[in-house]
Amino acid sequence: MRRLTKKKALTLVKELDAFPKVPESYVESTASGGTVSLIAFTFMAVLAFLEFFVYRHTWMKYEYEVDRDFSSKLRINVDITVAMRCQYIGADVLDLAETMVASDGLQYEPVNFELPPQQRIWHMTLLHIQERLRVEHALQDVIFKAAIKGAPPAQTKSEDSTASLSACRIHGHLYVNKVAGNFHITVGKSIPHPRGHAHLAALVAHDSYNFSHRIDHLSFGEPLPGIISPLDGTEKIATDSNHMFQYFITIVPTKLNTYKVSAETHQYSVTERERVINHAAGSHGVSGIFMKYDISSLMVKVTEQHMPLWQFLVRLCGIIGGIFSTTGMIHGLVGFLVDVVCCRFQMGIYKPKDDLTAQESSETLLPAENYTE
Repeated sequence: MRRLTKKKALTLVKELDAFPKVPESYVESTASGGTVSLIAFTFMAVLAFLEFFVYRHTWMKYEYEVDRDFSSKLRINVDITVAMRCQYIGADVLDLAETMVASDGLQYEPVNFELPPQQRIWHMTLLHIQERLRVEHALQDVIFKAAIKGAPPAQTKSEDSTASLSACRIHGHLYVNKVAGNFHITVGKSIPHPRGHAHLAALVAHDSYNFSHRIDHLSFGEPLPGIISPLDGTEKIATDSNHMFQYFITIVPTKLNTYKVSAETHQYSVTERERVINHAAGSHGVSGIFMKYDISSLMVKVTEQHMPLWQFLVRLCGIIGGIFSTTGMIHGLVGFLVDVVCCRFQMGIYKPKDDLTAQESSETLLPAENYTE
């Protein structure tokens, strides 16, 4: 009984076989079939190779959510060179709550405003990258994934005496509250004041004002590779001694999660404006460099993703099966049409014109012969 049950089960399984085996004696190999098979295998190999590169490719996914972190401090990274002596200018931050932030983290270094040849090459390269980023936004994804952030050449100490250095490099970082504020560089050192703050500018002559500046780096949050800030490499030349430069910055908190970097930082967009201070013409204000920033309530999550393995295998099976089935149908259809045409020739449906004229002439002569007989 058990043997009969096993035989029935095997018979049932054989009947359910969706891939029946054809004996080799019933299979006929042809040159056309071999040619089509060779072409099909070549296409399969090429498309499978290209599909592997698609599987290795990654892309950036952008998501947006509300930023719920308002208690932490915001870091401001600064590296600006101003064409004035360090004793004549001062930099500080005043936030929306009229809170003056101490600028102890900033260093004032006397330098020359003109860059050495090596640093000038780096500066021109940075400007070219900024120009391409404005045109091709997808280039930022490439920088994110590669985590490329080449450091500028180290600024060498000038051999000139401090008295001959007419510019001042202000660099360092500050920690401020996560509220809107104003980071500015103007004439005179800042001093605390009950209603805000003030700058001691009375001892500096107006003719010595020159707020031509170069922003080597300005960013918010922890510095990370793969992020080039919009103002990096910006250089402005003042046409008048009383000149005001304004930058209106919108800061966007960003969570960056790639295969090389995983951290929280900040990106920003900026709008620039500059004008000459002329009280007689109604253009009021204070000469200097003013960076007014505001923080967005939305956070951007940037995640690097790639195709999962199961999807790659499904697409690979689709490529192999699709090409195999399509070439089989095309080969069968072409063979069928060739067989139909050849059979009609053999049956005499298609004959050359000479054969048709000879046949017609013979048919016309037959009645005359019968008549003579």
